[in-house]
Amino acid sequence: MIIYLIGLVLAIIAVLDIIKKPISLVGKIICAVLVLATSWIGLLVYFLYAKDHITEWFK
Repeated sequence: MIIYLIGLVLAIIAVLDIIKKPISLVGKIICAVLVLATSWIGLLVYFLYAKDHITEWFK
């Protein structure tokens, strides 16, 4: 139960962070769906790598 809640909180934080990025709406939707659909792997990739590079990918 604790692991589920941690994952849920991290997913919400990731999606809110994606929404704040200065990218197009389509880019925001794509990134949010990918992060949510891939669960823990998506969260790890987002927080460790993609968070800093997402604005470059969706210029």
